[in-house]
Amino acid sequence: MAQTGTPLVEMRDISIAFGGIKAVDHVTIDLYPGEVVGLLGHNGAGKSTLIKCLSGAYKADSGTILINGEPVEIDNPRDARAQNIETIYQTLALADNLDAASNLFLGRELVGPGGMLNDAAMEAETRKIMGRLNPNFRKFNVPVSALSGGQRQSVAIARAVYFNAKILIMDEPTAALGPHETQMVSELIQELKAQGLGIFLIEHDIHNVMKLCDRASVMKNGQLVGTVKVDEVTDEDILGMIIMGKKPARAA
Repeated sequence: MAQTGTPLVEMRDISIAFGGIKAVDHVTIDLYPGEVVGLLGHNGAGKSTLIKCLSGAYKADSGTILINGEPVEIDNPRDARAQNIETIYQTLALADNLDAASNLFLGRELVGPGGMLNDAAMEAETRKIMGRLNPNFRKFNVPVSALSGGQRQSVAIARAVYFNAKILIMDEPTAALGPHETQMVSELIQELKAQGLGIFLIEHDIHNVMKLCDRASVMKNGQLVGTVKVDEVTDEDILGMIIMGKKPARAA
């Protein structure tokens, strides 16, 4: 897709150090509506630390974060949510003993006039959002522990989208999933793109990046190697960026 207009997110010149070691060193990346940007690099490259500055888990030592062109302060996860930023970690943070609706509204339950939980309303809303994201989802009345990996991802994504996420951070969403489940998550990501969400995808699998992402930003030793359009490079180009720390000549 073409990057036009104002980015949803701009992280400009972000730096953060731990014990004198620069985990992120003057990194600038951006994200547009309806776009998926993959973040790649070896363990310790700095990609997770960078994105945690956006999710509110860490506060950058320097640099600026802009949302829709406006500078914002993100000091904690509550600040991030206020900017419509939601994070879906590998663990998914689901309560295994609760069903889909209870997980979707966990901590933000709907209550009736008498202060009682409005289970019917929560299930109706869950069916509505799941119908939009994953029409084949049917297991509304079982604990999420009984769901497949892809179905659990659906619940976690539905929770973020229901509460008006505009910027989604996904941490290796297809890790440990089989081909069918991976395809389900891929279709969910395509649906979110169509709805205009911007997604940062933290990934190790280059094939997933080539399949799911519009652009890829590669980090090495805390620095940004470069950002490339995936349809202008090959798997080998991106692998070279990760290993050698060099941007391919064709994308320079």
